[in-house]
Amino acid sequence: MKKTILLLMAMTISVLSFAKKKPSKYYELRIYYCHPGKLPNLITRFTDHTTKIFEKHGMENIGYWTPTTADNNVLYYVLGYPSKEARDASWKAFVADPEWKEVAKKSEESGKIVAKVESKFMTLHPELTKKIKFQQANPERLFEMRTYYCLPGRYPNIVARFRDHTRKLFEGHGMQNIMYFETIEKDGGQPTLLYFIAHKDAEAAKKSWDDFRANPDWIKVRDASEVSGKIVEKVESIYMKPTGFSRIK
Repeated sequence: MKKTILLLMAMTISVLSFAKKKPSKYYELRIYYCHPGKLPNLITRFTDHTTKIFEKHGMENIGYWTPTTADNNVLYYVLGYPSKEARDASWKAFVADPEWKEVAKKSEESGKIVAKVESKFMTLHPELTKKIKFQQANPERLFEMRTYYCLPGRYPNIVARFRDHTRKLFEGHGMQNIMYFETIEKDGGQPTLLYFIAHKDAEAAKKSWDDFRANPDWIKVRDASEVSGKIVEKVESIYMKPTGFSRIK
C-alpha cells in the first residue's frame, strides 16, 4: 500500500511538472567555436551533462549539429525558451549552478574547450512553421542550415515566396522542410530568414538543388516575384550532421 501511494505521488509530481512547463516561443542559435582538437571534449560534455542541466533550468533542447566540412571544429545548436526574460533567467541560473561549475572545471583540466561563442535570437515564423517536429530518421539525414539576407524592404517578399511556393517545390524535389525562423536583430532592423532543411545524403542534396533550380515552375515563381526587383542579397549555406544526442536527426 505504501509503495502504491509513493508511486502515485511520484506520478502526480511528474504530471504537474510537465503541465507547468511553458512552450518555447523564443529561440537561440548558439555557435561554439572550439580550440583545435577540442570538439570531441565539447561533445562529451554536452552528451553527459550540459543538455541535462539546460533542461533542469527550463531550457528546451531543440537540435545539435556539427558541420560536414573537413575543418569541422564547431558545434551548432538551437535552444528554446518561453520568452526572452525566461531565457535570461535560465542562463543566469545555469552559470551559477554548482553542478555546472564542477562539470566545467573537470572537463577543462587539460585546457579550455571553447574559444568563441556566437548567438542569434529568433522566433519561429508563424506562416512557415507551425510547430517543430522532432523526428529521428534512420539512417540519419544530412541537414542544411540556410540564411537569407534580403535587400532593404524585401523581407516580406521572401516570406511570401516561401509561404506560397518554395517550400512545396522543395518537398517535390526530396528536400524536407524542418523549421523556419525569423531572426531578431539588435538594432530592430530587417530580420533574416534562417531555416533548416534535410536531405537523404550529400549526393541527394546536390541532385535536389540542381533539379530545383532547373524546374520551370521555380523559374516562373522566381521571375514573377522579382518583377519589382531582386529580393535576396546574400545566401549562406552550411551542411551539417546531427550529434548523437540531438532530438532532430
